[in-house]
Amino acid sequence: MDVTEILKRVDHTLLSQTATWEEIISICDDALRCNTASVCIPPSYVKQAKEYLGNRMPVCTVIGFPNGYSTTAVKEFETENALENGADEIDMVINIGWLKDKRYKDVEREIKSLKKICKDKILKVIIEACLLNEEEKVKMCEIVTDAGADYIKTSTGFSTAGAAFDDIRLFAEHVGENVRIKAAGGISGLSDAARFLELGADRLGTSRIIKCLKE
Repeated sequence: MDVTEILKRVDHTLLSQTATWEEIISICDDALRCNTASVCIPPSYVKQAKEYLGNRMPVCTVIGFPNGYSTTAVKEFETENALENGADEIDMVINIGWLKDKRYKDVEREIKSLKKICKDKILKVIIEACLLNEEEKVKMCEIVTDAGADYIKTSTGFSTAGAAFDDIRLFAEHVGENVRIKAAGGISGLSDAARFLELGADRLGTSRIIKCLKE
């Protein structure tokens, strides 16, 4: 797969706790130069990044990150605030405990609530697949589809593992036609990226690909 085509699917990501504004500017510049899908950055930098980028590059941020166990009201406020600050895309973390408790309607309602706030802006749903069994992953494919979200996303990159090829295969078999797939966490290079896209991913959350190209 052509490098340019891979980069068009990349959410160029920096979510480190120690991320500085200088580092955010750097990934914004890299994203512009490489024509990535977006930059994915902490909520506290969204306003500055949007002012810096304008309409040249979509700004993505994260909600309920990385653990997902904030209340729905908190996630709603975070989402509203991020959009007010200029975010173009929202990546939310589900309440994994609710899923484990089989509180499926609560998980679905929360996703629906955030999608209602996002309106036509993209909402991606992070399910932290490394913490789920296969039954739970399939159930989340169903819930994300029914909730009307735009993407199901594998991972935060802050848990026990990141994206796995088998998970992308599984998602591709079980999500509805309205749902796209984002692989994120541990994507180490172009060969990995190409394989995830071939298996059905539409977006890739990674910082390493552009670092590798620069090196």
